Amino acid sequence: MGEAQVPARVHPFGPFAYLGLRAHELTVKGRNTEALRLTDEYERIVSLLGDDAAVSMLTQVRMYALIGLRRFEEALRTGEALLRRHQAIAVRCSEAKTLADIAEVLVRLGRLDEGLHRLARATALLETTPPTNPRYASALASVSEAARAAELFELADEYARAAVESFDADPGQRAAMELQRAELLLDWALRLEQIGLVDEAGVRYAAAAAMARHWVDWYRKRGPDEDAPLAAALLALGLAKIGRVTEALALCESTVGPLRAAGREHEARLVHLAYGTALRAHGDLRAARREFIAAEELSAAEGNGSDQLIFQYELAALAAMEFPGGGAQAMLAALRDHALHLWRLRMERRTLLNQARQRVRLEDEHARADTAAGQDALTGLGNRRSYDRQLAAIEAERPDRVVLLLVDLDRFKLINDRYSHGMGDRVLREVGAVLRAHCRPHDVPIRFGGDEFAVFLRADLESAARVGDRIRQVIAGRDWDEFAPGLRVTVSVGAAAYAPGMSGHDLFDAADRQLYAAKSAGRNRLAL
Repeated sequence: MGEAQVPARVHPFGPFAYLGLRAHELTVKGRNTEALRLTDEYERIVSLLGDDAAVSMLTQVRMYALIGLRRFEEALRTGEALLRRHQAIAVRCSEAKTLADIAEVLVRLGRLDEGLHRLARATALLETTPPTNPRYASALASVSEAARAAELFELADEYARAAVESFDADPGQRAAMELQRAELLLDWALRLEQIGLVDEAGVRYAAAAAMARHWVDWYRKRGPDEDAPLAAALLALGLAKIGRVTEALALCESTVGPLRAAGREHEARLVHLAYGTALRAHGDLRAARREFIAAEELSAAEGNGSDQLIFQYELAALAAMEFPGGGAQAMLAALRDHALHLWRLRMERRTLLNQARQRVRLEDEHARADTAAGQDALTGLGNRRSYDRQLAAIEAERPDRVVLLLVDLDRFKLINDRYSHGMGDRVLREVGAVLRAHCRPHDVPIRFGGDEFAVFLRADLESAARVGDRIRQVIAGRDWDEFAPGLRVTVSVGAAAYAPGMSGHDLFDAADRQLYAAKSAGRNRLAL
């Protein structure tokens, strides 16, 4: 990727997200330890620069590096922290992606029920996300990978197809998505072959080979320096499995050494598997055994326990060719029975996922009802119940940056007495609209009683004061004559920042003292 391409591609994620891309490229190449070191270095930089989007991207890269190093518990904690960040600012597409990534980790940890629930939640969020979102295709790809980890191949392929179609305009991104799908199809086909569904496996082998060949050719046309190791590895395996033995052997011979030398163990494992398959078909059974064992050893080094059955099956099939009848045939039959048992368990997971989706629907219905109960009927803002929840959340989470603004209408009783309570309600609705318009997605505006409003801001005191004063100026500058001739409306604002050790009551008292100071100083002003 050239430097000139970076800003245009990452602009939606912040001006310094190209740092995250640099670290991510290392995870793609399997250099996960280096990627972790870079994320530590870059996170300090972008945090100082205040680029929250880039911080989120680097946290995601950290999670992927930890997954690559099989440090799943750490990856899970990192993913949960990233999820809380996305939820706090209501970034639905990013939340769906992170939920899917967490689902994959949970599945790999053996916590299947939790993983499927997170996967169901991710798919539910994506159903309400516009496909124009710049992270939509990436979220689709994460859902596909999580489904693949659970061996829900049909669902994985559905989302992989959608991810590919979302990147029509960007060949580089489309290549990554389509190669991900090609690897999925090969994985699916290997398992179909194990249970005797040879024709179905063949269709998927051929499709994967065609996709991989397209991208191998595409990379070659771009120049000799273009790196396409995954495309070449997938093509080699696809060719070997559809009987294009001569081509497969030539490709394996030219790629396996450089891949091993470059430390590309994932791709090397695929090529060793392809090499063994082609050599077996060519009749060189001893060399084929060597390649299958090499693939198995790399898989064990990567910690891919779920792939062990693939190599055991290939070695058993090889042994059955070397020693027809007797123990070798019995071992192959036993492995097929085991594969069939696992396939039946896979079918049960589809039922578990459907149950998880139903659970998510019920949770969403409950959440909507809960939201309605926490909403002020007049202004549409949060109500006193929502206010109490925000204070409770602050006490529980102890966040680094939260400011409470208390906003009180000046002499509101006179407005009701002079212009009627109906006009007073119109004024309250308009003030509520101003608060909503000047809040960011992760800020929470609330009407907690009468003419009293509050805003919880995830910001430092200086930034929050600017927001509060902007709200005050907009309300004071509004053409209230549109509502009633001679009507004037102003507000006083008190601001207080949360400090460690504060209770919710302490935070309210601090903001209320500043509100009283603003009123005492003549109203229509902000105090902090």
